[in-house]
Amino acid sequence: MTSLFPPIEPYASGMLDVGDGNLVHWETSGNPDGKPALVVHDGPGAGTRPEQRRLFDPDRYRIVLLDQRGSGRSTPSAADPATAMRHNKTWTLADDVERLREHLGIEQWLLYGEGWGSTLALAYAEAHPERVTEIVLSRVTTSRRAETDWTYRGLNRFFPGEWQEFLDAVGAGPYDDVVRAYERLTQDESPAVRERAVRAWSRWHDTVGTAGGTRQEAALLGERPPTEQTAVARTSARYHTSGAWIGEGALIRDAAKLAGIPGILIHGRLDLANPPVTAWELAQAWPGAELRIVDGPGDPASDESLALAAESISRFAMASSTDHAGTRT
Repeated sequence: MTSLFPPIEPYASGMLDVGDGNLVHWETSGNPDGKPALVVHDGPGAGTRPEQRRLFDPDRYRIVLLDQRGSGRSTPSAADPATAMRHNKTWTLADDVERLREHLGIEQWLLYGEGWGSTLALAYAEAHPERVTEIVLSRVTTSRRAETDWTYRGLNRFFPGEWQEFLDAVGAGPYDDVVRAYERLTQDESPAVRERAVRAWSRWHDTVGTAGGTRQEAALLGERPPTEQTAVARTSARYHTSGAWIGEGALIRDAAKLAGIPGILIHGRLDLANPPVTAWELAQAWPGAELRIVDGPGDPASDESLALAAESISRFAMASSTDHAGTRT
């Protein structure tokens, strides 16, 4: 098992009003005067995990965890069918990150993102490059439609039986927009219809996510509480049908805005659900980015990916914390 820093508890937490009836949960741990770092969690809709604090040296980092709108401990939950989702978009989430930075009195911070979190971290950093010191991304995604089409259609050639079950669960045909069908049915008035769609979404998510190797139990969507599965399915389907409200290829096209910001991109060579070509293309477009390809699927919860992430974060801790700490909260 990868050696991470010992478990720690937050020294402060709260609920930040970000408007539109949303309160987002945040917490800080580690050294209040340390180098600020923000964890941008996977999903969308999943929420943070306590073990993510352990990637950071608690003596050198001021570690910030944020549950995105509708996720984790933020309210209202996306798992509740009564929760309106019209204000839950990539750019409102990026605005929430900036509001939190201002609320905590932080001048600049390091960003660590996993999976979907890499999309959101990139969107935020390209909008606010002056607020970002370094970026570490594991399992890189940019939410291009081409990426979504691969995960929710292209992989049917590797998992034909599981794909047919994925279609059958929502009554979709092979040429239908299956993700749009899931978006509709995860918001259906009938609890039974919603639950069936959520379970099927989780099964497909875990089928493609474990391809090429085993995955840590904590990373399996089907092993998480039903409310989290519902929040992920409902939010993810909506984001995927809308291209995450990001222009196709824009995050890679605009990566030059990150010039001067050091970046480490960690990705598995055999990640079937998210092939490494996206990480490679981003590294080519981002001056100062370093691509680290790991053997196997490279899940962010795998030992090798965790070790690389912790190593990269520790390397960046060498920067003077006094240059970045900002006001204590």
